[in-house]
Amino acid sequence: MDELHQKYQKLGEILRGLGSVAVAFSSGVDSTFLVRAAHDALGARAVAFTAQSDFVPQRDVDEAAAFCRTLGVEHVVVPFPILQVPHVAENPNDRCYYCKHALFSEMKAQAAARGLTAVVDGSNLDDDGDYRPGHRALAELGIVSPLHEAGMYKQDIRDLSRELGLPTWNKPSFACLASRFPYGHTLTPEGLARVNTAEEFLMAHGFRQFRVRDHGDMARIELPPEDIGRMLDPTLREAVVQRLKALGYLYVTLDLEGYRTGAMNEGLRKEHTQA
Repeated sequence: MDELHQKYQKLGEILRGLGSVAVAFSSGVDSTFLVRAAHDALGARAVAFTAQSDFVPQRDVDEAAAFCRTLGVEHVVVPFPILQVPHVAENPNDRCYYCKHALFSEMKAQAAARGLTAVVDGSNLDDDGDYRPGHRALAELGIVSPLHEAGMYKQDIRDLSRELGLPTWNKPSFACLASRFPYGHTLTPEGLARVNTAEEFLMAHGFRQFRVRDHGDMARIELPPEDIGRMLDPTLREAVVQRLKALGYLYVTLDLEGYRTGAMNEGLRKEHTQA
């Protein structure tokens, strides 16, 4: 057995050892794979939980529900008023800690009420490389990260997802909508909806991996380098400018450095370097 399939075997052993699980399911690459693995290992003792909040596009909730129906997994949608959680709307640089602590506390309570013994999430080894204060909340609450424990990286998850025929094997990564705003910028339902609408417009025009970063009056678009030239097509460029200005942005910019995860953490790293 090769190393990749040894990891998958280990993942199954970890899940079976938990007895029953509630899987935090965002419909992304990692959590979709984890739902499938948990279903394979535990059958009906694996239940998927999806948060429904201002941080989550409704399309993600719908995709999660559709996948669970196809697989035959019980799916629980957890409505969650995330902006009412203390400190979250103020968007401090440890916002993710408060968000995840509140959300996973609720999931733990709902899982316990259903007799499920553990809550699991899709964190993997690649998540160790960026600033992620939410991991502290997971550790405090005893949330289990089976993909991480099994020694899996993102590419392992994509490769196994493709082998298993999962539709998400090549799905672009999209963090929660709060990550589109600089720390300290107050989060509102209207602002989150605006940036989501802007990103859906780019999706409708065939872009797959990107971010629209919201800097108040300015929208900063991040694209992979290979897509930057396409955005400069006069017709498409004008359509994007007009749509985003109609949403209330005064300035629409294209970041020449291109798409990268954790772009809003760059200021934190700069402050740390200067300190």
